[in-house]
Amino acid sequence: MFQFLYSQLIRLILPFLLLRLCWQGRKAPALRRNLGHRIGLVPRIPGAVVWVHAVSVGETIAAAPMVRRLLAQDPDITILMTAMTDTGLAQARRMFGNRVRYAYAPYDTPGSIRRFLNRARPRILVIMETEIWPNMIRQSRARDVPVFLINARLSERSARGYHRIRSLVAPIMQSISWVAAQAEKDAERFRRIGVAPSKVEVTGSVKFDVDIPEDVRAVSVALRQTFAGRPVWIAGSTHSGEDRQILAAHRAVLANHPNALLILVPRHPERFEAVADQTLREGFTLALRSRRQDPASAQVYLGDTMGELMMLYGASDLAFVGGSLVERGGHNPLEPAGWGIPVFSGPHIFNFETIYQSLLDEHGVKLVADAGELASHVSSLFVDDQEREAIGRRALAVVNKNRGALDKVVKGIIERV
Repeated sequence: MFQFLYSQLIRLILPFLLLRLCWQGRKAPALRRNLGHRIGLVPRIPGAVVWVHAVSVGETIAAAPMVRRLLAQDPDITILMTAMTDTGLAQARRMFGNRVRYAYAPYDTPGSIRRFLNRARPRILVIMETEIWPNMIRQSRARDVPVFLINARLSERSARGYHRIRSLVAPIMQSISWVAAQAEKDAERFRRIGVAPSKVEVTGSVKFDVDIPEDVRAVSVALRQTFAGRPVWIAGSTHSGEDRQILAAHRAVLANHPNALLILVPRHPERFEAVADQTLREGFTLALRSRRQDPASAQVYLGDTMGELMMLYGASDLAFVGGSLVERGGHNPLEPAGWGIPVFSGPHIFNFETIYQSLLDEHGVKLVADAGELASHVSSLFVDDQEREAIGRRALAVVNKNRGALDKVVKGIIERV
């Protein structure tokens, strides 16, 4: 009954979802060109297909080392990467070019999933983190396609919600072949909502296996040289309501370090123009990365490009990770930590609680309450090279200490195929 009611609801709202995509397609034409993907009309794919579903940019980046490892171990397989967002697929294309196939994920109606499976014919389905789509999971298992939740996490709040309707979601949970959980508390929550204990394993987070390709390192070094020794800090993946606080913090930093540079990288590309306008209205001089403008005389360098955040972290002295001064739950702090630079975040980090706890335990990250506290720490570290480098080393040590989840995940996938 739950499956029937859920499917009927998705069918009812599908026309509105498609209309919304058409509207969004005014600024992102790819959304319109590939509208058929959303109802399962993807190109037919020959060969042994491994379907990797990553909802958006963060999950796509997390999947990258796993995809590279799978391709290296079996060059004959075909990786099909899907995402719900245009930014997620754009990120995947930048990382893999023509080495993998791409499609937008179908909406979770029975017909859309059936058409998608008929055309893609995946051998396995790998879902990054916790995208639990009932029809996607159950129809895949009905065709004997193993379903793996990789880098899986489940908050206590979500677990309580699922547990209240445990009898309804149990058939979905029982269709999952393997859960590779980030931490024991995530594993316990999955067991609690109906995944068989034998199918749940704690592998750690694959995000600790930070992968910085050599070409990214080279571009980062070259960019850093253009800053001519200026103190540089970056605010990555910022959200609406957060940029104002970051700019206020930078104003305070400039009072102590007049030649300081802020690299500001909004999370969503549709906000690039608005953030640029806001920066100028508040009186800062601005250079745009997308126009290759020289940041030499700018106070703010706007990272208004896609797929370059990891590189921009490497060109900075220290980093603030966004989505955390507003209640969005934060973003991945391991990307800057992998460069060995100090990491700051606001108090709202519930999306990455396990990772942040590992960093906090080793004093590799600092949580700040507001813009004033952030500015104070940034200013003090700009004049204390030894402390800045020590914090960065501690952050990198946490990354290196926790590497290895990727090996477990790839081994687990290959063993279960």
